[in-house]
Amino acid sequence: MDQRDLKLSKKLISSYKKRLEKEILDRGMKLKMPQNKFEEIINNNNELINLKKALEDLETESESHSKI
Repeated sequence: MDQRDLKLSKKLISSYKKRLEKEILDRGMKLKMPQNKFEEIINNNNELINLKKALEDLETESESHSKI
């Protein structure tokens, strides 16, 4: 994967992660959940955990490509 592909992948994953977090927040507010509850949901959501991991992996790969 070249540097441009890495940047695009990071941008797309980051954008999706932000949308998912916003959706959880919006639904939590609509349901009048306490803020700490939907923060807990965000922190324990498997999909968000996987997205964070993917972003970390892409960042590591990006750093290794920039050192070459």
